[in-house]
Amino acid sequence: MSDEHKAALAAGRAEGRTVRTYLEALERHRPRRGRRRTPDTISRRLSGIEAQLGAADALTRLHLLKEKGDLEAELDRARTGDDLATLEREFVKVARSYGERKGISYSVWRAAGVNSAVLQRAGVIRGGSRSR
Repeated sequence: MSDEHKAALAAGRAEGRTVRTYLEALERHRPRRGRRRTPDTISRRLSGIEAQLGAADALTRLHLLKEKGDLEAELDRARTGDDLATLEREFVKVARSYGERKGISYSVWRAAGVNSAVLQRAGVIRGGSRSR
């Protein structure tokens, strides 16, 4: 395998990682039903769980511990968060070439949740691609 071929494979893997990371971040930030939890409301619920644990029977304790773990993970994600703007900039750099190489059309990108303005900045247009 030539060095050029190896470099092309490495570039393809890097583009794939960039696309995957961006799409996963979009999924995590997709609006959900109901009221959004804030770090403050999560912390209050965690305090409530701590207060309940001492008097809870074995089965209730099990469920409270599971909820506590879920809330702690959610709080950690809320505090660290994704830098969506940076992920989007990186996605815009590779979306067109990745999509052309993999046969991914504008409508498929849209169905995956990518905003039309992001696709436009990436040079992905309806009905085909254009040169930059």
